[in-house]
Amino acid sequence: MTSAARKNPGTSDFRLPLDVKPTHYDLTVKTDLRRETFEGLVKIDLEVKDETSSLVFNVADLEISDVSIYSHALEIQQVDTSRSFDSEAERGTISFHTALPADSKATLSIAFSGKLTGAMMGYYKSTYEQDGVTKVHSLTQFEPTAARRAFPCWDEPLLKATFAITMVSRPDTVNLSNMSIASEMVSKAEADKTDDIALATLFSSLSAEERAKDQWKITRFNTTPLMSTYLVAYANGHFAHLESSYKSPLTGNIRPLRVYATPDAINQAQYALEVKAKVLPLYEQIFDIEYPLPKLDTLVAHDFDAGAMENWGLITGRTSAFLLDPERPDMAMKKRVTVFQSHEVAHMWFGDITTMEWWDYLYLNEGRLRSPFPHLDLDLTCASRIYPEWKVDSEFISEHLNDALGLDAKLSSHPIEVQCPDASQINQIFDSLSYSKAASVLRMLSNFVGQERFLLGVSIYLKDHLYGNTVTKDLWDGIGRATRGSGEVGIDIPKMMDNWIMKMGFPVLTVTETKDSITIRQDRFLETGPAEAKDNQIIWSIPLAVLTTDAQGKPMIDNTAVLDTRETTLAIDTSKSYKLNAGTYGVCAVLYSAERLARIAREAAEGDAIFSLNDRVGLVHDAMALAKSGHATVSSVLTVVDILRNEQEFLVWDSIARNLGRLVSTWWENEDVVKGLNEFRKATIGLFGPVVDRLGFVYSPSDSADISQLRTRAVGQAALAGDQEVVDELKRMFKAYMDTQDESKIPADLFRTAAITAVKYGGLDEYNFVKGLCENPTTMPSVGISAMYAMCASKDKSCIRDTEQFILLKARNQDIVYFFSGLQMNYDTRRRSAKFFMDNYQNLEERYRGNFSFKDVVSAAIGNLSTKDDIETLNKFFEDKDTSRYSLALAQTLDSLHASIAWIERSTTDIGGWIEKQNGKR
Repeated sequence: MTSAARKNPGTSDFRLPLDVKPTHYDLTVKTDLRRETFEGLVKIDLEVKDETSSLVFNVADLEISDVSIYSHALEIQQVDTSRSFDSEAERGTISFHTALPADSKATLSIAFSGKLTGAMMGYYKSTYEQDGVTKVHSLTQFEPTAARRAFPCWDEPLLKATFAITMVSRPDTVNLSNMSIASEMVSKAEADKTDDIALATLFSSLSAEERAKDQWKITRFNTTPLMSTYLVAYANGHFAHLESSYKSPLTGNIRPLRVYATPDAINQAQYALEVKAKVLPLYEQIFDIEYPLPKLDTLVAHDFDAGAMENWGLITGRTSAFLLDPERPDMAMKKRVTVFQSHEVAHMWFGDITTMEWWDYLYLNEGRLRSPFPHLDLDLTCASRIYPEWKVDSEFISEHLNDALGLDAKLSSHPIEVQCPDASQINQIFDSLSYSKAASVLRMLSNFVGQERFLLGVSIYLKDHLYGNTVTKDLWDGIGRATRGSGEVGIDIPKMMDNWIMKMGFPVLTVTETKDSITIRQDRFLETGPAEAKDNQIIWSIPLAVLTTDAQGKPMIDNTAVLDTRETTLAIDTSKSYKLNAGTYGVCAVLYSAERLARIAREAAEGDAIFSLNDRVGLVHDAMALAKSGHATVSSVLTVVDILRNEQEFLVWDSIARNLGRLVSTWWENEDVVKGLNEFRKATIGLFGPVVDRLGFVYSPSDSADISQLRTRAVGQAALAGDQEVVDELKRMFKAYMDTQDESKIPADLFRTAAITAVKYGGLDEYNFVKGLCENPTTMPSVGISAMYAMCASKDKSCIRDTEQFILLKARNQDIVYFFSGLQMNYDTRRRSAKFFMDNYQNLEERYRGNFSFKDVVSAAIGNLSTKDDIETLNKFFEDKDTSRYSLALAQTLDSLHASIAWIERSTTDIGGWIEKQNGKR
């Protein structure tokens, strides 16, 4: 290596050297599902920038055999004279006798082989059962840094190239890749009868008997456009498919659309196909760019680490992301499938055509597109057009904004744009800050500049960087240009947005009233209380979105006001209604006096007259966050909730349920508080009991989405609170299902609540029944996940021991997080499950080596404890562990425990007093 490796200031070398650049990969992969192995040959065309006699590339977990390079300038072929591999850096270095000249071209050839393991990264196997036989299919998952585990490559998003992929497989299987098939044939593996060097090389490893007898399918795919290695995809298996098409609204071109799955699952994939056909033309219109590939497939995998992946032309994902029971579609799963599919389709432009330059800028891909629920201007616009009744902009507040603020309120937060020096760090930033906070600040910007201008800016950004790579400035440039009308200066987007992207944290706006004005001060919000001076240095540019009322009492919103100083004073008649952050688009919390908060709540209880649905949802979340941090009291939040008891909108009830659930979960070891809060949730004069009485348990096709979801939420909350009538009805439903095996005995939307309740208040029969559902390969994904949660709900210690053994011996790696979440929801097993995790840490850590989701398992297993002894135990446990793979998640979890302990110490008396007053009303 003659040129210096690239560095970021203050970091070690972590990027590949720039002396060569790949321009094209000719990749041939032979997959043998019977032996669970693969082998291949990759020929990489290189532009040689600087003279060099060695090459450094990425490779991991592969056996490398023949290596050679051909210099087009020297017209010589060389084999390597030495090779070395750095397993920690996941790099290979090969050297040659004769240096490659600067400003020349060369072709590198490397033969490789590997095993198809269940690692859920690189090129791996996924298992399923068909007719009682365990079968295997293979697929790839390369994001962020696992293409190197499938073939040697320059595995950085900036180093885009074209790819011509050939797959060799057993003749009865199906081959899939990013592009459409150019040719396909079946032949014997006779190495001496082929002119294709790659095929000859691969077939030469077979025995003479195999070459004479075995037949192989050879599938050649068309060459891709320029793309990053993490988006390359291929798969092999006994797949079935459903097919549709869509017509481009821009050109009239018609493209085929398919969903592939194993034969046992394909009948559940129709809805995912329909969603894809609906959203593709919408995205073309939003971006004003035609989808560039000749087809778009989706592959449903039985084992998948993430939810889904936006491989260009071949979306992949887990069964629970794409399968929906056509006979019993429940609302939650319908939303989930809609959003996973539409999210990944949007990535075909935002991330695939235009890709972030390095993982520091992950949010440029993901902040615009967030699963598992639709949001913002891309996913949200499409979902709103398909299902306007879902009110996805309002749902965003609970699903994403609130989630982001909860994580960003910790000292262990990180900026949206965060330096990623190695693979461990890259894996960790796939979190709610890169996704939900990024989406929230962009949603705030969109509301400020106007959605039409914002989307125009996105289109400009994409068109300026087609098939290229981008950094933050590129997006700001596009949106800034869109805000400049005829003769207008436009908005200085970087000035407004840089602190939101480059710095961690968000502000709390403290409002102080006089008769005719309000003073607004911004400070950093921390869940542990007011920020100390050292943590309170940032001044954000905050769109205030000031809502006031006119002489007739109708609301008016000023979207031009921006707070970009520590404090400001606005002239407002405070005898009338007003509110900051109208529509809850701002990434901030607003602290009013207790009197003003109660007044806003009373006015909000009147419906949409003054405050919108978004305002009401945000009001509840804000109040609870401020109570947790000690800026306000918990009793003030409970008073707001009590005022809103006649609310009709599901999403307001949803925010109430989430926040009351957080209170109960925090005080889970205080029997009096839990009992009092449960009475508030369930009783006839409480919150959810009357809703259940009004809506009942029967679902009708004529029900609105709001009614169906509110019924589900109300029944679930009443059951969690121990409402005896609700518990009895759910037990009766589940018993009828057990007796008859007739799923219709339980409404699909209530299945999870019914299963959990039946096991919680039942015995061994109920437990064994849900365990059987987990073990049955034909169980629908949504039913299977519900059964996993139910297995964790038992009060019988022998059943819980059995669940723990199930986790260790039978659970798929992708599902273990569900079990730990379930065990943490069961207060009888919460602390026990943390100990179980620690006792089996080595086993679990090894199963997730290199995967995204081990950080989620860590958080799920220990994230709900509540004493100083717990923190001491955890600190001692992790002190000798290598936590580099999940250090951010661990720090955030420990911060949450500290905050919960402080909250309990601060507010127990306050909650007790409010409950006592509430009891006096009964």
